[in-house]
Amino acid sequence: MFKTASMLAMAFLGVNGAALAAGNAELGQAKAEVCAACHGPDGNSIALPAPADPWPKLAGQLPEYVIKQVHDFKSGRRKNEQMSPQAQAVAEADLADIAAYFARQKMKANEVSDKELLARGEQIFLKGKGRPQVVPACIGCHGRSGEGNRDWGKLMSRIPTVLAPAIGGQHANYLEKQLKAYRDGSRANDEARVMRDIAARLSDTDIAAVAEYAATRGN
Repeated sequence: MFKTASMLAMAFLGVNGAALAAGNAELGQAKAEVCAACHGPDGNSIALPAPADPWPKLAGQLPEYVIKQVHDFKSGRRKNEQMSPQAQAVAEADLADIAAYFARQKMKANEVSDKELLARGEQIFLKGKGRPQVVPACIGCHGRSGEGNRDWGKLMSRIPTVLAPAIGGQHANYLEKQLKAYRDGSRANDEARVMRDIAARLSDTDIAAVAEYAATRGN
């Protein structure tokens, strides 16, 4: 039964079994050199101030999530002026190795920049938000330290299965931009509208607070 549920979950995600096969991190290091210009040689990209389009950190990211996002950029399900064309150049044979390399790297957490905002973000991240705009706690999917749901297939065997990425230590402005993109619908590659529904119940201040808190976590 578990095997069947896991297969259904993979099908729901639109990620084939071959893509989810464990990659070779050693081989991935050389293959990931082309990614280093934006994402950093160890997956820790530099922080770009507004209004620049922030480059996300890939260090410590779930390999399944990296693979899915590249597939989504390739198919047009997710769009970005820089990544959409770059994704087309990534060979399927190299993708799992690149994802494995970045998954092995250590995410470097960010310094606290706004303590008041951090406290509000901690509340939402750990306990959620009450009525009238109820929001579940972020730790339910992303983990207490924002490490992501590495056992997503085991823990969430009933469709819709959500592949929750690592967000702890990510740049706050990148997280903020993605949450706002989910809220306005310009990013719509979340399964079962999970993130779009959650983001729709977050104010600008809520989003900034959650992003600030997640950015200071480590995985």
